Amino acid sequence: MVHKKDLRINSQVYTDSNIKAPNRAMLRAVGFTDESFLKPQIGVAANWAETTPCNIHLNDLAQFAKEGVVEAGGVPIQFNTITVADGIAMGTPGMRFSLPSRDIIADSLETMVGGQNLDALIAIGGCDKNMPGAAIAMANMNVPSIFVYGGTIAPGKLNGQDIDLVSVFEGVGKWNNGDITDEELNAIECNGCPGPGGCGGMYTANTMASALEAMGMSLPGSASNPASTKNKEKDVYEAGKAILKMLEKGIFPRDIMTKKAFENAITVVYALGGSTNAILHLLAIAHAAEVDLDISDFNRMQEKVPHLADLKPSGKYVFQDLFEVGGVQAVIKYLYENGLIHGDCITCTGKTIAENLEGIEPLKEGQDVILPLENPKRKDGPLIVLTGNLAPLGAVAKVSGVKVRRHVGPAKVFNTEEAATDAVMNNEVEKGDVVIVRYVGPKGGPGMPEMLSLSSIIVGKGLGEDIALVTDGRFSGGTHGLVIGHVAPEAQDGGPIALIKTGDIVVIDQDTKELSFKINEDEYKARKEALVLPPLYSKGVLGKYAHIVSNSSKGAVTDFFNRDKI
Repeated sequence: MVHKKDLRINSQVYTDSNIKAPNRAMLRAVGFTDESFLKPQIGVAANWAETTPCNIHLNDLAQFAKEGVVEAGGVPIQFNTITVADGIAMGTPGMRFSLPSRDIIADSLETMVGGQNLDALIAIGGCDKNMPGAAIAMANMNVPSIFVYGGTIAPGKLNGQDIDLVSVFEGVGKWNNGDITDEELNAIECNGCPGPGGCGGMYTANTMASALEAMGMSLPGSASNPASTKNKEKDVYEAGKAILKMLEKGIFPRDIMTKKAFENAITVVYALGGSTNAILHLLAIAHAAEVDLDISDFNRMQEKVPHLADLKPSGKYVFQDLFEVGGVQAVIKYLYENGLIHGDCITCTGKTIAENLEGIEPLKEGQDVILPLENPKRKDGPLIVLTGNLAPLGAVAKVSGVKVRRHVGPAKVFNTEEAATDAVMNNEVEKGDVVIVRYVGPKGGPGMPEMLSLSSIIVGKGLGEDIALVTDGRFSGGTHGLVIGHVAPEAQDGGPIALIKTGDIVVIDQDTKELSFKINEDEYKARKEALVLPPLYSKGVLGKYAHIVSNSSKGAVTDFFNRDKI
């Protein structure tokens, strides 16, 4: 980690001594001149890949960032890193690589910036793990940094209605239920994703882009500006200029990533109805930034921040609609004016949140994308941390749009998502059941896969509030219905979710924040003694991940080395 007191920009490093001539010679081969060595070197990292519409355009956007860096007097050095397309990996073995990719992205950015002694970093990302991966790296390196979101995708259109990727997943459930034809499902598939950009609802990509902007790590407007617009091109260009100002003023990520900044991020996530993954990722970013953020802080914030946004997956609008009525900055302004945002937090602009908001127009009048505080979609936040004898260290429920306050029903237990999906598709799961999918946590998956396919099929079959789904794995930001994930300790760690059996009665309660199952002490002890865990996966990148990852209530981080507390 670079601290203010020992920061030395590369222009100093490369002019200090002729001993550095070999270093300069190699850089001359990639286009450096004498003048280049006198300027700060700015890493421009694009999560470009042809694997997903979220990232397909990021290489083009990086060129605008480089122009901004040159304009401001720096030398841009572009490099790339990986991305995993969650929507493509969903429901396949590839989904196990999604969450580990967050930490691989973080490690690769840190390695490039540290190994090349770069002075600052602009990271441009699109798919879900790009945002937290970049933010973790920025917190660990602590060199001046800005994150730029690649922007949301435009909505697909079918029969005059907005659709998106989640419409396709839910269409599978409707098709299985006999509600739509093969041709209708194909039409949804062919129109769901019309071009570049992150998935269009308040899913994980848009959630984390909004959170980083609220935290101050992105320029105002970065989260809202859609992918295929001039606004996004300008957004990236301005980041190139702003990073030189951060370097000049000595503003570092850990100056920005304070406890109050995380509270601002959580506030915006709750107001917008964001993804359950926000809790996992914000905990991981805070761990990297050495900020004392605990999973209990989310319930504290949940009780005072209402859900205001009528955005998919539980609402009717897409993220581009939010952009058209004022965007994330207008929402932050509204929350700030009503005492829900800390305005004194410094941001990557060099100004405070309050100062940034001075020139921001308020939300448009007459719009119903963001509801007023007096008439919210929900009076408190839509993400709840549940605890009980099934999840002693916590579990995360997404209850946006869910009317059921308490669900009590028999467990139907599966050790794989595939087995649970088959049971639902074959109508072996009934109303009132609690579907348990275990051994899919950070260690057990390994990789804590998301279950958008399973949850969407349940919703598509019209059972979204009649069946509860509980797992030590994760859910996509596109998931809605009565779903509870991130159960900790996970089954692979011998947590109580490994002990539950089909037929046990499960209690899920929003009001008491309870997740428990009914079992007497003697039976619990007997099951614990008889438990035989499957061997921990031990091959390749997933094997490494399984052996070092912490539990989800710590953010599923890979550098938490106090094993007694994992």
